[in-house]
Amino acid sequence: MAEQNAAVDLTSGSIWNNIWHMSWSMLIVMLFNFLVGITDIYVAGFLGPEIQAVVGFVGELYFFIIIVANAISVGAVAMLSRAVGSGNLEKAMTAARQSLLFGALCAVALMIAGLLFYKQLILLAGFSESIGEKAGEFFVIFTLALLPNYIVIISNSIFRSGGEVRLTLVAMFFVSLINIGLDYILVFGLFSFDGIGFIGIAVSTAVSMTVGMIICIMLFTKSRWSGIFSGPWNISARLIGKIFAISWPMALLQVSWNAGNIVLYNILGRLHEGSITAMAAFTSGLRIEALIYMPIFALNMAASVLTGQNLGAGAPERAEKIGWKIACSGVAFVSLMSLLIYIWADHISSPIARDSHVLEETVLYLRIMMFSEPLMALSLIMGGCLQGAGDTKGVMAVIVSTLWIVRLPLAYVLAVNAGYGALGVWIAMVVSMYVQGSLMTLRFRRGRWKLVSV
Repeated sequence: MAEQNAAVDLTSGSIWNNIWHMSWSMLIVMLFNFLVGITDIYVAGFLGPEIQAVVGFVGELYFFIIIVANAISVGAVAMLSRAVGSGNLEKAMTAARQSLLFGALCAVALMIAGLLFYKQLILLAGFSESIGEKAGEFFVIFTLALLPNYIVIISNSIFRSGGEVRLTLVAMFFVSLINIGLDYILVFGLFSFDGIGFIGIAVSTAVSMTVGMIICIMLFTKSRWSGIFSGPWNISARLIGKIFAISWPMALLQVSWNAGNIVLYNILGRLHEGSITAMAAFTSGLRIEALIYMPIFALNMAASVLTGQNLGAGAPERAEKIGWKIACSGVAFVSLMSLLIYIWADHISSPIARDSHVLEETVLYLRIMMFSEPLMALSLIMGGCLQGAGDTKGVMAVIVSTLWIVRLPLAYVLAVNAGYGALGVWIAMVVSMYVQGSLMTLRFRRGRWKLVSV
């Protein structure tokens, strides 16, 4: 009962207690995801650099396919949290069914497309014929797991929308445990079982997601969403259209952001002698920055639900107050982490960047980027509040415009035209983050998001 009343508690009582309730579980979930990704790469490393490259490339391809599920989950949170906050559980239940149906339809469509065109997609990596065949096998298994993966992602967004973050924690704990355990067992074997080699990494993901889907279905029956299976499951074009209207800007945003990173790699690749070192440092630096991103993404997701529920409850001023408090706590926490990483950048980087030149450039990258991390936190948390309010177009406009108007042109001018090399790219990234954080905060402060209808 306490879990079922969590949605009501999020619209009243102590704001700090509500923030903590929504944040701590999501932080652990982010840690689970991080560990799964690291384990896949770590296990692949034992099988040689070619397999590690296959796992990395297919993982990037798969991330692009999963973008649709992540976008739908944003739309689901915006609609469901409003309905839950207003006390209209039946309306929330209907929107939850439509979110799952929409996600399932998208997953099936993308699965069919992936199975038909996987060879063409694998060619993008420029692998040799033998490695390309292995990458194709790997990708096919990942593609077959799309439906359960989509169901898990959207189910977790439904749990979050009702404030039942512990259900998300339970589901992802088992998904991560099975994935990590099967990585080792299926690849290397156990007792009399010899293992199936590199393909075991893909199979472990498929199995863990399938089990995760089953667990999510079981959790639905044990939560406030138990009535989800007893209602009508006919497709509502109107509701799916609303979910799509909120979701598509987030899909475009994620595609644009990843494309922007590819452009940054391209700019670094133009630096001639220092290009390989710069690209390796960029890769290493991004992995280390993930330590900072995890708690901020947890706060981002907490901000979305808290904003949506309080708007649904007719308390826009409380929603705004929550946004500022989450932002302040996030900026303070990230500032402390950034200071520690700045001081110990060389020690933190050395296990990942083993080459001396790459290590030196990675340390420089981190120490420069640490000046922008508080603004990154501000941007993500304010963006989370806007997403929860349904203002996804505003979030997209701020981030995409800053990326393509400020970051990328400035990076090219400073690195190539002005001759600052990799340093110019790092400076451009910091400048753009200050612009992005400022614009996102300004949009939140204007308060138009309080009037957005979902």
